[in-house]
Amino acid sequence: MTTRRKIVLIGSAHPLRGGLATFNERLIREYRNMGDDASIYTFSLQYPSLLFPGKTQYSSEAAPADIPIFVKVNSINPINWIKVGLELRKQKHDLVIVKFWIPFMAPCFGTICRIIKSNKHSRIITIIDNLIPHEKRIGDRLLSGYWINSVDGCVAMSRSVLTDLESFDPLKPKQYCPHPLYDNFGDPISKSEALERLKLDPAYKYMLFFGFIRDYKGLDLLLEAFADIRLRNMKLKLLVAGEFYCDPAPYMELIKQHHLEDQVIMSNDFIPDSKVLNYFCASDLVVQPYKSATQSGVTQIAYHFNKPMIITDVGGLAEFVPDGKVGYLVKPEPSEIASAINRFYMEKKETEFSSNAADEKMKYSWGTMINAIDNLLG
Repeated sequence: MTTRRKIVLIGSAHPLRGGLATFNERLIREYRNMGDDASIYTFSLQYPSLLFPGKTQYSSEAAPADIPIFVKVNSINPINWIKVGLELRKQKHDLVIVKFWIPFMAPCFGTICRIIKSNKHSRIITIIDNLIPHEKRIGDRLLSGYWINSVDGCVAMSRSVLTDLESFDPLKPKQYCPHPLYDNFGDPISKSEALERLKLDPAYKYMLFFGFIRDYKGLDLLLEAFADIRLRNMKLKLLVAGEFYCDPAPYMELIKQHHLEDQVIMSNDFIPDSKVLNYFCASDLVVQPYKSATQSGVTQIAYHFNKPMIITDVGGLAEFVPDGKVGYLVKPEPSEIASAINRFYMEKKETEFSSNAADEKMKYSWGTMINAIDNLLG
C-alpha cells in the first residue's frame, strides 16, 4: 500500500483567478484523488495593484470545495516570507511544489523555500513555465538564479525551458514534462448549442483567439492576417476572448484600418471557467499567433475540446502541435497565418484534425506530471 504523503503547493489559487490558479488547483486535486494529504498556500497579495495589468486579480466563482486552500503569502513583504517559511518548516511536508512563471516571485518563493529546507525533511520541486520572461527586465537572470538555487529539482514544461535551465545550473536535477490537459472546463457541447449560448449567427464560421492579450501573443499579426482578401471572401468571423493586459488602442486601430468591425467579435472581459467551453465549442479553429512563447495552457484547453490549431513556430509551441496532423505550424507573419487559415477551410480539415487531436491529447495526463515530479525525488 502506498504511503500517504503530506504535500503543499505554494502559488496561485482561489480566490485568485487565471491559468496559474487553474493549473495549481487541478494538480493538487490529482494528488488528493491519489490519496495524498495535499493542500495549497496561496497569495493574500500576489501583485501590487500598480503592477497588475488587468481589471481584477480575483475570481467571481465559488472556491473549490475539494481542496484545502490557505490564503497566506504576501509576495512583497519579507516579514511575511519568514513567517510563512517558519510555519511550513514546522509542518514538515514530504513534498513542496512551487509553480514558477516570473522572476518577480523569486525573492518571495526563494526565501520561503530556503527556510522550509532547513527542516532537513521537505523536498522542493518547481514546475517552470518560464525562466526568462517574454517581456524581459533588468535583473531577471539574477532573480531566476536565486530561485533555482533554492530547490531540489525542476520540471520544465517545454524543451526550450529545459535548455534555459542548463545555463543556470547544469547539475540541478531536471526533467521535461509537457503541460497536462486542462480537463476541468466541462464536457464539450455541440457547436450549435455553443453558438446559441454566445448569441452568434450560425450562418458564419468562427475561429478563436483566447486568453489574456499581451503584445507578445501576436493578436496584431492575426488581425493583419484576417484582412487577407482570401479570408474576407469567406463567411468567417474571429472571436477574440480575453482581457487586455496591454494597451488595446493599437489593436482597435488595426480593426478600424482594415474595416474588420463586422468580422471581429471582441469579448474582452475575463472569461470565467464556467464559460470557457462556450468559446471553444463554438469555434472551428484555435489560432495562437505568438511572437514568443515557451508553452501555452491555451493549447491544452484546445486539446480538451478536440479543436484544431494554428500556431506559430516560436519557443516550445511546436512541441505540442504536430504540423499537418492536428493543425498547422507557421512563421509569425500575417501572410503565413492567413495562408494556413485559408488552407484549413478550403481543404475542409476540421473533422480530420479534430479526430487527430482526440488521439494526440492522450499523452498529456496529470499522472504524467506527477510521475515527472516523483522521478526527481528519486
